[in-house]
Amino acid sequence: MAGAETNPGALQYEQTLMYGRYTQDLGVFAKEEAARLRQEKDHTRIFSRDHVKRAELIEYDRSRCSKCRICSVRCQTFLISKVGEDWIFLILLGLLMALVSWAMDFAIAMCLQAQKWMYSGLEHNVSLQYLAWVTYPVVLITFSAGFVQIIAPQAVGSGIPEMKTILRGVVLKEYLTLKTFVAKVIGLTCALGSGMPLGKEGPFVHIASMCAALLSKFMSLFGGIYENESRNIEMLAAACAVGVGCCFAAPIGGVLFSIEVTSTFFAVRNYWRGFFAATFSAFIFRVLAVWNKDEETITALFKTRFRLDFPFDLQELPAFAVIGIASGFGGALFVYFHRKIVAIMRKQKTINKFLMKKRLLYPALVTLIIATLSFPPGFGQFMAGELTQKETLVTLFDNRTWAKQGIAEEFDYIGISEAWKHPRANVFVTLVIFILMKFWMSALATTIPVPCGAFMPVFVIGAAFGRLVGESMAAWFPDGIHADGSIYRIVPGGYAVVGAAALAGAVTHTISTSVIVFELTGQISHILPVMIAVILANAVSQSLQPSVYDSIIRIKKLPYLPELGWGHLEKYNIRVEDIMVRDIHFVIVNCKYRDLQDLLHCTKLKHLPLVESADSMILLGSIERSQLQTLIDNQLSRRRRMDYLKAKAQTEKKMDADSHRIIDEGIKDVHDPGVRFEVGTEESSFSPTRNGSQKPLKPALKRVPSSSHDIASGTGPLDQTGIALKSLFCVNPTDEPGEDQYEIEDDMTASEIAEWEDKQFEEQVDFNNCKIDPAPFQLVEWTSLHKTHTMFSLLGLNHAYVTSIGKLIGVVALKELRKAIEGSVTSKGVKMRPPLASFRESGNSSSESDTTEIHKLWDRRESLTLPRESSPSDTDDKSH
Repeated sequence: MAGAETNPGALQYEQTLMYGRYTQDLGVFAKEEAARLRQEKDHTRIFSRDHVKRAELIEYDRSRCSKCRICSVRCQTFLISKVGEDWIFLILLGLLMALVSWAMDFAIAMCLQAQKWMYSGLEHNVSLQYLAWVTYPVVLITFSAGFVQIIAPQAVGSGIPEMKTILRGVVLKEYLTLKTFVAKVIGLTCALGSGMPLGKEGPFVHIASMCAALLSKFMSLFGGIYENESRNIEMLAAACAVGVGCCFAAPIGGVLFSIEVTSTFFAVRNYWRGFFAATFSAFIFRVLAVWNKDEETITALFKTRFRLDFPFDLQELPAFAVIGIASGFGGALFVYFHRKIVAIMRKQKTINKFLMKKRLLYPALVTLIIATLSFPPGFGQFMAGELTQKETLVTLFDNRTWAKQGIAEEFDYIGISEAWKHPRANVFVTLVIFILMKFWMSALATTIPVPCGAFMPVFVIGAAFGRLVGESMAAWFPDGIHADGSIYRIVPGGYAVVGAAALAGAVTHTISTSVIVFELTGQISHILPVMIAVILANAVSQSLQPSVYDSIIRIKKLPYLPELGWGHLEKYNIRVEDIMVRDIHFVIVNCKYRDLQDLLHCTKLKHLPLVESADSMILLGSIERSQLQTLIDNQLSRRRRMDYLKAKAQTEKKMDADSHRIIDEGIKDVHDPGVRFEVGTEESSFSPTRNGSQKPLKPALKRVPSSSHDIASGTGPLDQTGIALKSLFCVNPTDEPGEDQYEIEDDMTASEIAEWEDKQFEEQVDFNNCKIDPAPFQLVEWTSLHKTHTMFSLLGLNHAYVTSIGKLIGVVALKELRKAIEGSVTSKGVKMRPPLASFRESGNSSSESDTTEIHKLWDRRESLTLPRESSPSDTDDKSH
């Protein structure tokens, strides 16, 4: 104890009768020791920092205003050190996205206003009105499609499916670059300014992610932590929340929505980042609206004025439930219809080939059809064709009832609500036509190759469906619901809010649309009906179709892993051995380069397992395909061929020198034999080469010219000086080989090179210079499908090796796991066993064959040539 007390940094130890014991808890000691070391390090750092600061500020002490200058230098140093912190990054991200969102909304509003100005200015001529109404969106959509195709084709579409793939660990080329950002912003502005039924929420998630990626590159100048890949993934997760938050001024719903649509597993440490950036972005976005005098104060985008004392009656809950169930079927139908449109266009080879050559023809035709059908004097008069999406939502969320008993004469329209009025049709016909037409128009418009989303069109359709149910309830109960002697009239606007949240949630498979609706309307009076409808809509749609984002992932053939949804209970009985690929391509430790080349030719896998031998199949690690290709390239490289020729030349030179020594045995040579020049052509072609470790100046200056050679070759002292200068300034052993090297290379014919390469292929592979993953992810054959799916999703795996007591018996990749979940494990190479097959054979797991295999395995480990650390546990295991 005395020795321990003299050293305060040692763990207190007490000798007892048997083994002795530590009188201090190891965890407490570790914490105290770490705190002491950290304090000493901080003290040293502060002392050195103060010393450097005094050295930097000494020049300001002798001048005027020295205190101001010293303060400015200290502030500059402080800001540079702090600008790389998280909260600075998130503030900049929120500010940039708020500015981008407000500027785009302003430009879109100007484009839509220009279209209405052209339409209203030609009201006396219907033909010119139609021409202006159709030409304007066609020009904007065509420009958007052409601009995006030229600048960055990666900007086409929503962006959420790709971000979901990126956050899983997949690298998509040039998807988060500056040119993609420019193409996305300009293309989306033109697409939404055309008035087509398109959305901006999905593209804004992509735009925010690009802002975060570009900002990370800039912030890496101040802090190297932003060069870390894991850190960038965290910032991209926060950027997805900012994209939704600044789009709808809904920070809470934006964070929850981004988590639901982009993440399978979410790190809670990113929670505050998403909320902080999304809240700041939404705040700046609404402040800019007040500054532009669009709003008097910071309010919701679609503010409603529903009754708060009695917003709905319990007797109306069945109607809200009907909206949820119907929205579930409608959302599944929308996803199916959207995917079928793409599939039909791809199956028609002739049409597809023609449209691929005329890329701008398809968006122009789709825009022409939709604009023609929505022309207000034409068919658009039955579906409020002259209203924009924002105006449509404002009218649908109105809390005033449009009709009593559905009679046209008693409609009470005010302002822009007159667009729903038609002298020959009542409100029910108008809403039904609007829902049906917008349904297929939105599904068709989202297939146009321009930056666009599907959330907002679906949101509007759901609001119209909810309004239809609300107007029907108002017609069935014209005097309202009687409760406690009071009469409360039906509020159709509340039904519209419920329908919008339900259909949007059904299409995207999210619950957070309910929160987005509350933030959009500024009221939570209908929180219970909204939650009931959204949950029911998700229950129906998830059992029928994937979400629209997962559907797009399948259409674009991006790597994905489907969820174990409802109706997959039988999948829990499947194990890894039922779905793994047993025909494995592998690399043997003692293989030859020819075997390596044949293996790379017969497979395209990016990672290959390294095993001990083909008989034992003991897994030793995993090697990337690029590493194996590098091994082959190095083995057949020009440097190795030159080394071979150098060795050959030195051997021939030595033999030639021995023959000359025998002939001229009595003659003493006064010249240096290392620099003798032979006149013959064969000997000169194998002149001695310089050693790579020597400087090029030495052999050029130390050579003593032979008079006979000078006379024979016609060179004198001036020529030797020129050679020395040339060697001094021009020779580079690695980049510019000498003349003798070129002569050696030219001497080898094509047949000789082929013969030399054949000899190289027969050599054994040397893995010393190869990067090997010694611990690739492994599964045992008894692992369940559910656990495998969880690990693949959580860790972002692409493949996993299946081993049994160290032996490689199979491999499972995303492809096999996806087919097993989807119930289509019938492809070549995947041996699908019946469910519970592993359970039926569990009785043979402890047989003598397994015991024999274990003993063979331990015996083989003793003779393994690879380096390995020994541990006491190994000895204990062997003794057992």
